[in-house]
Amino acid sequence: MKVIKVEKGYVHVYTGNGKGKTTAAFGLALRAACAGKKVFIGQFVKGMKYSEVEVSNFIPNIEIQQFGLECFIYKEPTKEDVRRAKRGLEICKEKLSQNYDVVIMDEINIALYFKLIELKDVISLVRSRKENIELILTGRYAPKELIEIADLVTEMKEIKHYYSTGVEARKGIES
Repeated sequence: MKVIKVEKGYVHVYTGNGKGKTTAAFGLALRAACAGKKVFIGQFVKGMKYSEVEVSNFIPNIEIQQFGLECFIYKEPTKEDVRRAKRGLEICKEKLSQNYDVVIMDEINIALYFKLIELKDVISLVRSRKENIELILTGRYAPKELIEIADLVTEMKEIKHYYSTGVEARKGIES
């Protein structure tokens, strides 16, 4: 009988006020997909058609879904925002029990910050995932409880950003 070694998956948190959290997660997704791994990306609070949502058209072993109406960082969330975030959490829970190698929950920390979903539910999801799945949680304001249970935490710190000079998001770079 041949013993199959299961590779351990780790929990990453990419947080902070600097640019690059989603970009880092997508970089990992690209690397994993090019190594033949199956990747799921769930984007919380995002509903705008950012350029990255086209990734499945170019790399078939990356699946992506958005669970937001629009990016509402500067306004109060609606009941529909809450409903979509909760549905997104259920979808991610399903994906974490399936045959994915990498699951990315993009902007999950923002969903927590705006109280669209409960921290206890996210922690339960993290702890109950299949042990071989690499799980990446992104977004500003990562709660200390997620930081504590993560295996890798990276904080993106803004030092300087051209947004402050009035540069708008550019297609293919920021959107």
